Amino acid sequence: MVNRPHARPLSEALLAASAVTLTVTLASALLRDRWIASAVGFTFLGATWLLVLRRDDAAVARAGLSFSGLVLPAPLDTRRVLHELGASIGWAVLLGAIFFGPFYLGFRTYAHWAWHAQAGSLSRLRPIGPLGDLIGQVAIIALPEEVFYRGYLQSRLDEVWVPKTRVLGATIGPSILATSAIFALGHLATIHDAGRLAVFFPSILFGWLRARTGGVGASIAFHALCNIYSATLLQIFGPA
Repeated sequence: MVNRPHARPLSEALLAASAVTLTVTLASALLRDRWIASAVGFTFLGATWLLVLRRDDAAVARAGLSFSGLVLPAPLDTRRVLHELGASIGWAVLLGAIFFGPFYLGFRTYAHWAWHAQAGSLSRLRPIGPLGDLIGQVAIIALPEEVFYRGYLQSRLDEVWVPKTRVLGATIGPSILATSAIFALGHLATIHDAGRLAVFFPSILFGWLRARTGGVGASIAFHALCNIYSATLLQIFGPA
């Protein structure tokens, strides 16, 4: 049960998530394919600006969206920016090293069951431009989604359910599960495929990174890496 002081952040978070989900669903249904990703990304960024970034510096910092001072008016500390960028990439690589092996085995097994894929072939990989996928995944998908879901939504829900459980250096609470459920439902709403609900599980890791690092840089980096990795496996093992 939610008490009165927590009713406002909960109702705001649910209303914001519903409005954003409806908007990206309509964009996915009505726009041409080449415009969908950009429209969805701008929707997440616009919502985050309205709800967090246009407020005072303390609110931005509480949401983990200061990006080492990049979005704040204070003088920029280049050394701090580079340090946190390196740390974010390091977290992404570390979690990739832990989880990508088991995910590969699970994906290959699923591909054999769902698409009768006997063996993957690297020849099925399409050519990409220099850093094309990486830039697209970070700027158009991972960054907009993370600043909204982990920066705004998870932080706002932390005000409703105060994190109390310590897990591997991060203090977490029910907000991670609630945010991940909304994240998964949003993916299902834009593409009606039950398999899209599987993003609930990596979303928990994104949320843990948000809590562990105090910002969203690491979750952005890992989110982008996960998307590139899963897209690569889909090309290799997916239906021809």
